[in-house]
Amino acid sequence: MPSVFSRIVSGELPAYILLQDEMHMAILDINPLVQGHVLVFPKKEVDYLFDLSDEEYHALMSFTKHVAARLKELVPCKRIGVSVIGLEVPHVHVHLIPMNTIGDMNFSRDKCALDETLAKGLMATFSLSV
Repeated sequence: MPSVFSRIVSGELPAYILLQDEMHMAILDINPLVQGHVLVFPKKEVDYLFDLSDEEYHALMSFTKHVAARLKELVPCKRIGVSVIGLEVPHVHVHLIPMNTIGDMNFSRDKCALDETLAKGLMATFSLSV
């Protein structure tokens, strides 16, 4: 069965897509830890980060770095935190989390509701500098 990310890539499920290229996609997390929480993943479905080829791994990290830089420009924060957990969805994905405190990266805390206004604003402006 295709992962939720594969279903987003195919257009079967909607998403707040911020940026994509031929190999990757960056979307807003619909259950964010903080506003601006982004998920970056390869379009090719691979379960585990270290199962990616070296080329795929480096390409994903390069795309993620670009997304993180743009996210930092658009969402007020001290840093963009990065996490790869890989247990909840069997498809490699990188969490980019705008951080002001270490608690912003606490995955065991309650999630917040996605701010639709912020989501639409990020979608409208995110790729302008690409």
